[in-house]
Amino acid sequence: MTVQGERAATTPASTLEWSRRYSRRVLVTDLLALIWVVFGVQIAWLGFSSNLTTNTADLRLSYFAISIVVIAVWMTGLAVYDTRGPRVIGVGSTEYRLVADASVRVFGFIAIAAYLLRVDLARGYVLIAFPVGILVLLLSRWMWRQWLVAERKHGGYSARVLLVGSTASVLHIGRELARSPEAGYRVVGAAVASGTRGVLPGSTIESHGGIDDVAEALAATGADTVVITSSDDLPPERVRQLSWSLEPGRQHLVVAPSLTDIGGPRIHTRPVQGLPLIHVETPTYSGRKLYTKRAFDLVGSALLIIVLSPVLILLAILVKAGSPGPVFFRQERVGLNGGTFHMIKFRSMVVDAEARLQELSALDRAEGNTVLFKMKNDPRVTRVGAFMRRYSLDEVPQLFNVLLGNMSLVGPRPPLASEVERYDSHVHRRFLVKPGMTGLWQVSGRSDLSWEDSVRLDLYYVENWSLVSDLIILWRTFNAIRSSRGAY
Repeated sequence: MTVQGERAATTPASTLEWSRRYSRRVLVTDLLALIWVVFGVQIAWLGFSSNLTTNTADLRLSYFAISIVVIAVWMTGLAVYDTRGPRVIGVGSTEYRLVADASVRVFGFIAIAAYLLRVDLARGYVLIAFPVGILVLLLSRWMWRQWLVAERKHGGYSARVLLVGSTASVLHIGRELARSPEAGYRVVGAAVASGTRGVLPGSTIESHGGIDDVAEALAATGADTVVITSSDDLPPERVRQLSWSLEPGRQHLVVAPSLTDIGGPRIHTRPVQGLPLIHVETPTYSGRKLYTKRAFDLVGSALLIIVLSPVLILLAILVKAGSPGPVFFRQERVGLNGGTFHMIKFRSMVVDAEARLQELSALDRAEGNTVLFKMKNDPRVTRVGAFMRRYSLDEVPQLFNVLLGNMSLVGPRPPLASEVERYDSHVHRRFLVKPGMTGLWQVSGRSDLSWEDSVRLDLYYVENWSLVSDLIILWRTFNAIRSSRGAY
């Protein structure tokens, strides 16, 4: 056995090992899900004893055999589209998209095969089995992802990463990876261009020498993934040599470009003469995307107002009975293209709250946030207001702002004019879209976020908006409201 082979064999839970183990578990649940759905639909729709007659040779086939073929073809499709690959599991929507794509293509293949062979399949059997099967598969994968995310937050089921590059780039990529442990990259060491050894300043990352010490660093840390964080000190020949020195299948090479906060759909890789060119599409906020978002907001807000009307009435009564003053609080906010509008909320504070703001802002500001004023245990908040704020119920009337077109269901936080005056020039890009009732800022910590993180999340949303991302944020909003983390 080679030295590299011995090192890989002693590495605990390498990427290859845990990914294979996880893939086998998901394969079993995929199979069980399809058996349950396909045979369940067959029995519910056709009963236990049902045969199928073809028109070509008057051949009588059992639906039991047909169901087995459907399951086998479906499982093959999931494998061919690599829906259980280590590069798609655990984070992002790629895994779910591949499962749906593979299932749709299996449906098309079976439909074409049935037509060519003149097999008279029961329409209900097909039209129920495939949609239900896709939903059950996606639910199963989602449940596995919750388990995987929990494991990764404790350091398990993750690639052990060695960062290679300049000190500044290593620290930057290290911080970005630490923000998302659910992505499955756990930094275990570094090799920096300066050759520094020891813990890098301002971090917990230990450097094991310079670029020429990567092999030694891999042995010391047990890393199975090398991430190149900058190319300034690594010419193409050196990167190629580094990739050749890694053990195929067990050790991996990842190159991190100098791009952050760019959504996956905007990135396209095009190899030209062996050179991987990364194309980044410029975001647009007009045409079909704009009308789609408005239609989604209009329908969604109207339906939510109808469904939540009893809650709106009850909260209005509680606010009125809880303290003297109006039921609603109207405040001027800055919206699309820097225009202003009046945002509607249930009143959660005493009537002279605005007059007392200057006094309180001199006493206390949210930790790490130099622009927004968010105070825990704010004395201006009423008892009913504290309850509503904890579960964001005071913001439900903003549905009327969405209906009128001032706001969107999902978008950046609507700021005050006084806050906008202190914005840096690049922050004004958040006004390219309408402000939202909820957004990445709400599902990522709300008032506990620093100002820099709030801006970063808002700008990420503006640059990478999609209808799918809106749906995901709305789903995550329910979890954020339930946990009430960062709400005060």
